[in-house]
Amino acid sequence: MDERIQVWVGDITTLKVDAIVNAANRQLAGGGGVDGAIHRAAGVDDLQAACRQIGGCATGQAVLTPGFRLPARAIIHTVGPIWQGGQQGEPEQLRSCYSEVMTLAVREGFRCIAFPAISCGVYGYPKEQAVSIAVEEVERCLETYLMFKKVIFACFDQDMARLYQAALGRGQAT
Repeated sequence: MDERIQVWVGDITTLKVDAIVNAANRQLAGGGGVDGAIHRAAGVDDLQAACRQIGGCATGQAVLTPGFRLPARAIIHTVGPIWQGGQQGEPEQLRSCYSEVMTLAVREGFRCIAFPAISCGVYGYPKEQAVSIAVEEVERCLETYLMFKKVIFACFDQDMARLYQAALGRGQAT
């Protein structure tokens, strides 16, 4: 268990980190859930203009925009897979989301980032499976990327935090 990993319950848009991760759609158009909350908090017009310049993002990939009005300097947008039963490459695509975000964060010199539960909302990924992939991939990346000071799994409720804590083999979330 890596002490640089934290589980936190609250609104990801309030975190003062180098970058927060957005569980985006392929068009980077904003939407519901964490994606909509990030767009609203960052400033819809500014963030949508930046996203239109990028033009979209493939499933399993990651792109970067400024944080605009967020306390975070940047937003790393990644597109998680839509759950279709697990036989359509969803585990590999979800693993790629975390790997691509971590690689982009290293390239940008970010030392503290926060992830939401990618694909666990309207994309319907089974939460326990998604959390297991998230924790495994972040821990794997941290073995190589030693410059990270903190990776936060930002949870919207205690139930989600408990899943992360169990996957990390720890007690209660902060």
